[in-house]
Amino acid sequence: MTTPQREINTGFGTQSTTTDVLAGIDLSGKLAIVTGGYSGLGLETTRALASVGAHVVVPARRRATAQEAVSTIDGVEVEELDLTDLDSVRTFADRFLTSGRGIDILINNAGIMACPESRVGPGWEAQFATNHLGHYALVNRLWPAIARGGARVVSVSSNGHQLSDIHWDDVRFERGYDKWQAYGQAKTANALFALHLDALGRDAEVRAFSVHPGTIRTQLARHMSEEELAELAATISTSPTNSGWKTPQQGAATQVWAATSPQLAGMGGVYCEDCDIAEPAAEDTVLGRGVSAWATDPQRAARLWKLSAELTGVDAFATMT
Repeated sequence: MTTPQREINTGFGTQSTTTDVLAGIDLSGKLAIVTGGYSGLGLETTRALASVGAHVVVPARRRATAQEAVSTIDGVEVEELDLTDLDSVRTFADRFLTSGRGIDILINNAGIMACPESRVGPGWEAQFATNHLGHYALVNRLWPAIARGGARVVSVSSNGHQLSDIHWDDVRFERGYDKWQAYGQAKTANALFALHLDALGRDAEVRAFSVHPGTIRTQLARHMSEEELAELAATISTSPTNSGWKTPQQGAATQVWAATSPQLAGMGGVYCEDCDIAEPAAEDTVLGRGVSAWATDPQRAARLWKLSAELTGVDAFATMT
């Protein structure tokens, strides 16, 4: 049964922290993978999951930097992974599968935002490749371990998805690049990916969610000038539905909640914010609360999955689609 985009009155909210949502939860014996789990919200997520007993694997492009960042957290291992390199994704996944371990939680947290035009792999636009295609390939490569654990898979989207639907006729932005449209496309892709993965995976008791963490000052904004940051802050402050700025502990709370909360038992495929399921957004909402219709459309989700399979050459569900 499809989970509706309706709040479930969790008792949490915009100011809830990872400590709040993990109260009473014990993840001893559980294994979590957090991409980008060594900086910003990823580091807060790693710290939070480890604090309640999870063993956390942190795949990182900058392995030495990651090892230093998590060195004081017990129960964390760092592995090498570059999401823009499909060979690196395959190597990481093969190495993990060889270990024979199952996955209980996978949080697709790593990402980039509003970067100058750049191309990776076979000419892919960098934001779409890093935020979506790399994670798409990773999940499909790791599927045997994900299915074995009956995992929850959480994709970190953003209310930036409200900036753009998928540019179906020019997904690579070859006819003119706009960094915010590209970011919006990538964040919409994160939501659609979770929607279709949930539909494909629920028979294996795998459920998937996408989340908007909130607005937090992290290294994600490293490509933006001070002027651009000021303009973004002004847009956020004047949005009638934006919930304002959060601390990193508050920002990581929604993805941790989606990955662990018993309140979501039997649910999946939905976009969440402020530690609850989000309501549909008004049609003209920009960087505000709620989820745009194009990010919750099952037909778009299936179309994106097919496109992603064609681009990456990977599809763990090929016989099912």
